[in-house]
Amino acid sequence: MIDIQQLVYSDHTIAWLIPAFLLVLSLKIPGNPRTLLEIIFGRAQKSIVGHFSVQRAAASYAQYAKLSRRELGAMRASYKKMSWAHRRIGYDLGYTKKLARLEDSIKTNTVVADAIASLAREEFPEEFQQSSLVGPEIVGDISRVRESLKHFVRDWSAEGGVERAKIFGPVLDVLKTVAPGERERKRILVPGCGLGRLAWEISQLGFQTTANELSYFMNLAFRYLLTEKYTQRPQQHTLQPYASWFSHQRTANELFRSVAFPDAVPRLSDKFVLAEQDFLSLRAPKNVNGATGYDFIVTLFFIDTSLNAIETVEHIHRLLRPGGKWVNLGPLLWTGGGQAAVELSLEEMLRVAEMVGFDVAGEGESAGVERRRMVECEYTADQTAMMRWLYQAAFWVATKPL
Repeated sequence: MIDIQQLVYSDHTIAWLIPAFLLVLSLKIPGNPRTLLEIIFGRAQKSIVGHFSVQRAAASYAQYAKLSRRELGAMRASYKKMSWAHRRIGYDLGYTKKLARLEDSIKTNTVVADAIASLAREEFPEEFQQSSLVGPEIVGDISRVRESLKHFVRDWSAEGGVERAKIFGPVLDVLKTVAPGERERKRILVPGCGLGRLAWEISQLGFQTTANELSYFMNLAFRYLLTEKYTQRPQQHTLQPYASWFSHQRTANELFRSVAFPDAVPRLSDKFVLAEQDFLSLRAPKNVNGATGYDFIVTLFFIDTSLNAIETVEHIHRLLRPGGKWVNLGPLLWTGGGQAAVELSLEEMLRVAEMVGFDVAGEGESAGVERRRMVECEYTADQTAMMRWLYQAAFWVATKPL
């Protein structure tokens, strides 16, 4: 006869009961059963959220108001530390009203930031389902959000038109040398496209254009414009993009000025597609004529974002078809602190291009619109500020030999 006590306390029974118990428990608790086992047996690790991931970007937009008000609270606390006499002078200057205007500005910008966060949840629902009981709290990056908001001005407002003309012009001049009737058969890649204005304008010339961007701080903001639910008409949205930085401002009114956007409404089409991934993961497309590779790759303020510029140039060469052209305009503002494998001078960059196999157009007038030269320009500049940050950006056109 079976001894029940012996059965209950036997190693075999316990070995069978524990997995059965865990299976039942996993069905009762949301999440992955494997994750649950890892939690119980102490093998669970906190998931790592990438800095430019959709989760971190969405969290940052969602936390814009909270993080901005925290800074405002610190500013008000600093003001209160002054003596009564100095606070009185500040009051007479209207500084308390200035801080109140900043609070109103945060409310204005929060309308856009919250909408972008909502869009992220709608378009990437799988990224926001509870998949682990130990999911880390994501701390928002407000500086990246503010950068993206300024890109709305640079890329999609009338105010940014002057800056765009300066840096888009040389690139578009090269592409316009392609006959209009031939453009629909030409494939263009724009890596590091940001909010996509240059890529969209290239598509408007008739080219098959792929806009490539890794950062979801940019991708979500661009989707905000591309999605009809959120953007239906020009000048629909309003920002006060410069209000967070009181330095170098002539007047409070200029600090808190509003900017309407977009000046044009972009939409995806058969000529305009997105590739939301790392540039180095892209593969060369096959064209209708059987050839493989892009006809043009356009890099605008992109090369110096590379952690390995040599690898980036090699990949550009690999993605181009024979006879294809690499059109570049930008500075060499490398990521410091030893994060970049190489931090090259302009002379070294051009040598790398030649070593990889490119023929780089010269500086002589005979090169025409492909002439290598420096272009003085700005980047997301505040046009009314007392400070101007000017780049001497390098422009070159390099051809992959046949």
